[in-house]
Amino acid sequence: MAILAQDEGRFGSISKHRPAWAPPGVTPKAPRQVVRVFLYVFAAVCMALGKMTALILSLANTDAMNIFLEEVCRDFCDCFVIMLVDGAGWHEARAINTSLRSS
Repeated sequence: MAILAQDEGRFGSISKHRPAWAPPGVTPKAPRQVVRVFLYVFAAVCMALGKMTALILSLANTDAMNIFLEEVCRDFCDCFVIMLVDGAGWHEARAINTSLRSS
């Protein structure tokens, strides 16, 4: 049996206007455009076994959670897995595949 703690995190970049060097008397032109680019890291850790599974995905939703669960199933195929999750909507969705089996 493996007890896993699971969570996901959002990582990304947001462009910001920064000071720039220019010769005296010259004002540099710095067009601004706010760009938001994010990636989501899904991870599950089993402290007792010293194992971890993680995926970097472009979205955090039910489909991404199902992909992650398939990866956990492959990585922990020798164990009965109990996974602790928080209350994110995609953790409780009816479309979550809870009947995964190792293949």
